[in-house]
Amino acid sequence: MHLSELTHPNQLHGLSIHQLQQIAHQIREKHLQTVAASGGHLGPGLGVVELTLALYQTLDLDRDKVIWDVGHQAYPHKLITGRYHNFHTLRQRNGVAGYLKRCESPFDHFGAGHASTSISAGLGMALARDAQGENFKVVAVIGDGALTGGMALEAINHAGHLPKTKLLVVLNDNEMSISPNVGALSRYLNKMRLSPPVQFISDNIKEQVKNIPFVGESLSPELGRLREGMKRLAVSKVGAVFEELGFTYIGPVDGHNLEELIATFQQAHQHPGPVLVHVSTVKGKGYAIAEEDQVGYHAQSPFNLATGKANPSSKPKPPSYSKVFGDTLTKIAENNPRVIGITAAMATGTGLDILQAKLPKQYIDVGIAEQHAVTMAAGMACEGIRPVVTIYSTFLQRAYDQIIHDVCIQNLPVFFCMDRAGIVGADGPTHQGMYDIAYLRCIPNMVLMAPKDEAELQRMLITGIKHTDGPIAMRYPRGNGHGVPLMAEGWEPLPIGKGEVLRQGDNILLIGFGSMVYPSMQVAEILSEHGIEATVINARFAKPLDMELIAPLAQQIGRVVTLEEGCLPGGFGSAVAEALLDRDILVPITRIGIPDQLVDHATPDESKAELGLTSPQIAERLLKLFSNQAPTTTSSMAIG
Repeated sequence: MHLSELTHPNQLHGLSIHQLQQIAHQIREKHLQTVAASGGHLGPGLGVVELTLALYQTLDLDRDKVIWDVGHQAYPHKLITGRYHNFHTLRQRNGVAGYLKRCESPFDHFGAGHASTSISAGLGMALARDAQGENFKVVAVIGDGALTGGMALEAINHAGHLPKTKLLVVLNDNEMSISPNVGALSRYLNKMRLSPPVQFISDNIKEQVKNIPFVGESLSPELGRLREGMKRLAVSKVGAVFEELGFTYIGPVDGHNLEELIATFQQAHQHPGPVLVHVSTVKGKGYAIAEEDQVGYHAQSPFNLATGKANPSSKPKPPSYSKVFGDTLTKIAENNPRVIGITAAMATGTGLDILQAKLPKQYIDVGIAEQHAVTMAAGMACEGIRPVVTIYSTFLQRAYDQIIHDVCIQNLPVFFCMDRAGIVGADGPTHQGMYDIAYLRCIPNMVLMAPKDEAELQRMLITGIKHTDGPIAMRYPRGNGHGVPLMAEGWEPLPIGKGEVLRQGDNILLIGFGSMVYPSMQVAEILSEHGIEATVINARFAKPLDMELIAPLAQQIGRVVTLEEGCLPGGFGSAVAEALLDRDILVPITRIGIPDQLVDHATPDESKAELGLTSPQIAERLLKLFSNQAPTTTSSMAIG
């Protein structure tokens, strides 16, 4: 059977080990070709090919349910559940999603873009099954990186106290999340992997035996088996932890040995209560370049499969916001030992790997534990440290309670830096940074700002670090800057709550926030070609708003447009509308931003075009407003 013939995972039933190995090879081949062409997550999926095939051969996927943590590792799952022929559309508009989506396939039982959720979701399904008298298997596959998240540990704690609830947890242990794992649990796993018995067998006995005449070579296979057995004995100490928590522990199992995996899963399915199968895999398995650089090849933009190098850009690009952030923070930290960069398993994505490399003592990675990161930063702030919590906008949502209770209520000077704010592209709804303006601006004591370009990001970084009166947050987009000149040092902080006028005009007031400031200027130029002159404000701050600047201009000009790359409900435009209404300035307001809908995976440009957020589309919309409605200062207010 060829992989292309698989439309249902139950077709794996009855296949021989040799046939499964052939399909495994075909999965890796298709996986590599697709990601090399269009980009995507590479290492995680390559590491779980055999795990997926073995698990699915032991299940009835018409009834049984498998929940994959995150979805990074679910590309093989997609390839054997009817999406082979569309897989070339991976992460493209209207194509196969990079994560699991319940609406995409009946075999995607639970969507996930944030880590550490699979055990909770699986336990919920198992409890619902038992409550309704049904009988099917539930399997939660979780990586050792995701196991560092508190939610996963909470779920294990709960499941372990339900001895009659049948649930299989598969721990995919590849020693990595996106970057190498941190924390006591991963250190314990590593301690067992590198224990003295394993090293003794590897380094000493092998050296001694191979020199014995007529014996050394013949004993080589036996030594390999002995070494593997000792390794399992050492690592099995990990099982004691899970056994104490109420799980039946099986493992560790070679994650690339199909025969052993199938036998193990069949054994695990016989247990009546919660079981944890510990599977050791290699991230990037089957592609030597990815195996050697497991951080760099966690995910890739399109690349040359033969060399592993990214496809060259047609023209040089300005540095990314993340790189400018990392470089600037590192230079600031060099002169201020109280500055500590904190992230949650995303050093490379946020640019904090630059700080880590140069000033490791001023860098902390807490693992996939955003809640802990925020409260830990609050504790550090209590003692005079300047914590810079650098987390993607979408992931900071996971620590919302801690932002409110542990930081804002106590008015502690924690600096939140939200990378990937706004539309992020191919990763889809779970990763879009749509909501941070709305979810932060409503909290007392919080200051919220966004730079118009990478140079202003540098000034906002020093602004946030020097702001000691309470919490402050900065949002900035994914991708490259505008290519404006950068300063090597000597950044001046911005006055809190003060915007700037970039362009003067009498007909319309455009107020841009963050990444929508440059588009505001482009819109103004298009309007000018039609005889409509705009004043353009770079708001800089969503909270506090510069109403000393905005209010008189709004009243004088009589027509206001707000532009933001965030959700409209409760967003920046809402803040402006509320502030004007509170001052009895009743002028027409048009809010441009992301409507109350989920934004699916596509390129950022495609998403913006679909949402009407390109500069020509915005200008066209405003021209229609001018042709249909004269400015007014009456009590009517148009919001939309």
